[in-house]
Amino acid sequence: MRVIAVKTLRDFCIKHPQAKQSLLAWHDEACKANWQQPADIKRHFASASFVSHNRVVFNIKGNDFRLIVAIAYKLGIIYIKFVGTHAQYDTVDATNVDMN
Repeated sequence: MRVIAVKTLRDFCIKHPQAKQSLLAWHDEACKANWQQPADIKRHFASASFVSHNRVVFNIKGNDFRLIVAIAYKLGIIYIKFVGTHAQYDTVDATNVDMN
């Protein structure tokens, strides 16, 4: 899979260094993956949640952080839509949030 907006992850890791290792591990796994459908994601990330518009919410670092992505399965592209603390996640709508 190709991850779009990796700079968003890098910038977040500068502000939250405790998330860096977990986000890098997620990124590495995602880049190696060939997700064709939600079930493929569930096999590797059992705690992933699926919302509308092909969006997936990942728990990062034991649920301290949340990552929301939109996936274009046929194109093999993952778009970073949000990365934040659990408290920040509680203030957004996962179905339509987008990074500025």
